[in-house]
Amino acid sequence: MRIIPFPAEPLENPEWTEVAPEKTISGAPQAAYKILHTGKSGDFSAGIYECTAGKWKVSYTEDEFCTLIEGRLRMTSDAGEVQEFQAPDSFVIPSGYAGVWEPLTKLRKFFAIHEKTAV
Repeated sequence: MRIIPFPAEPLENPEWTEVAPEKTISGAPQAAYKILHTGKSGDFSAGIYECTAGKWKVSYTEDEFCTLIEGRLRMTSDAGEVQEFQAPDSFVIPSGYAGVWEPLTKLRKFFAIHEKTAV
């Protein structure tokens, strides 16, 4: 077993996908990610995520810890609370959060996700 490094460089040959049209509010946002580790139980994963500027709806069923390594982000909850982050900010998005994800620039982040599995 070895420790997994997280390189700060952009993903090599990322596979960009468009954000689902039914979620997109503005722009033509695209995203790419690479999972660097998945826990043995399958309820934990960590990796690198990149996306282009845009605006889309999000709804979290998982808890996610993020550290921005490039860019600026605005998040607006369904209750109307606006929060802004920029590299190198870190934050947690709790399970149950719903709102709008709005990268103001190209964005790159490290992430760690815990999703409770059904028992």
